[in-house]
Amino acid sequence: MKTYMANAQTVERKWYVVDATNVPLGRLASKVAAVLRGKNKPTFTPNVDTGDFVIVINSDKAVLTGKKLEEKFYRYHTGYIGGLKEVSYRKMMAEKSDLAVYEAVKGMLPKNSLGRSMIKKLRVYKGAEHNHAAQKPEELKLF
Repeated sequence: MKTYMANAQTVERKWYVVDATNVPLGRLASKVAAVLRGKNKPTFTPNVDTGDFVIVINSDKAVLTGKKLEEKFYRYHTGYIGGLKEVSYRKMMAEKSDLAVYEAVKGMLPKNSLGRSMIKKLRVYKGAEHNHAAQKPEELKLF
């Protein structure tokens, strides 16, 4: 029995649009990461980027369950001594909700050159408008 192995020339990519309204951030990120990896396709190959493009709209309307808005922090380092910064998710979802969705999805992708090429296929927008109508994206139902 032969095993199908995809390569860069045989991959066909589609565009999907996801509405994040009233969807928990982690569940949204895990579904989007699976589509970016290509796990929704029968031609999935672990060592090849077989995923599709994903557009996430209404990222400012995504929700965090429980007490995560108060207790969860986004941490990053500036590169300077003592440069560890913390931003609460309440502030982050109010000001930079697109970055919160982007980082949640990025954390669920492989931590290598393959993951870096996968995250480039993600577009996140705060509002309902996006400028990818020419690609004719299909709506992706999460649940």
